[in-house]
Amino acid sequence: MRRGLWYSLALCLLILLIGGVGFWLLEPGIETLHDGLWLAFTTAATVGYGDVVPETTLGRAFAVLVVLLGLAVLSLVTASLAALFVERDVEAEERQIEHALMREIRALRQQVDALQRRLDDPHQPPQDPKQRQERSTG
Repeated sequence: MRRGLWYSLALCLLILLIGGVGFWLLEPGIETLHDGLWLAFTTAATVGYGDVVPETTLGRAFAVLVVLLGLAVLSLVTASLAALFVERDVEAEERQIEHALMREIRALRQQVDALQRRLDDPHQPPQDPKQRQERSTG
């Protein structure tokens, strides 16, 4: 699960880097890579402060692509983080369910054993499972 988070973060950084370089190359108003990266971040995060905006048709089309990729990847990062927080609780619940199922299986086995003994010797009175355990361990 943690590996997925690191992959998602790496993909997010890659998209932001590609977006920043893309805006820097496509938009005449973006003079520095720094401004391109800022525009890529605000576009991918759909914040849109308005301090730097794409002005050309090609830049706006590229912004749509950055928004779509940014939303997808940022959603993956958020989901990976949420999964880390939930993972421990789910594992604890699974262990509790497993223990309850094992207790139920043991009880069913005891009932099957008692029924088998009654079938083998129909004249024998039914035994309490605790007495049977004492006899088998004693």
